[in-house]
Amino acid sequence: MRRFALLAPLAALIVAGAVQAQPAGVSVDIGPRLREDVSKLGEREVGEQVFQLTAAIRQALADNEELKDAQIHLVLTDLKPNRPTFQQMSDKPGLDPIHSRSIGGLAVEGEIIKADGQRIPVRYSRFNSNIQDVRAFTTWQEASIGYDRFARNLASGRYVSR
Repeated sequence: MRRFALLAPLAALIVAGAVQAQPAGVSVDIGPRLREDVSKLGEREVGEQVFQLTAAIRQALADNEELKDAQIHLVLTDLKPNRPTFQQMSDKPGLDPIHSRSIGGLAVEGEIIKADGQRIPVRYSRFNSNIQDVRAFTTWQEASIGYDRFARNLASGRYVSR
């Protein structure tokens, strides 16, 4: 118990420092077309994907001086898993979580509002081009790769791609 009492303030300082290092604001919403598919994909899983996208962007922009005080508003317009989600498997019991594969990926758009008021459009999409290219070991592998690449694009100043 004493160890916890000594480590708790240290943990609070570390977390506070991480929060201060993050960009001013990143918000990710779900687009209307994707909102229709949420019940098919599973609310929890789509929520986790929104969280992962937000986390990837915050991590990539933590030390970016150009976007330090910017507001980043994004809309996740499309999201496809490479393997069946839990919701899809419960809706269709014949799906195999190991052998069932599909073309996965994501599409996101939005805008960056810099501290000086400048508005910059943002657009990115990444999907497998065909089923032979799918090497996914996880349900959301292609989308996860897309989150990281999109975040790196933002950090390097490439706001619109594909």
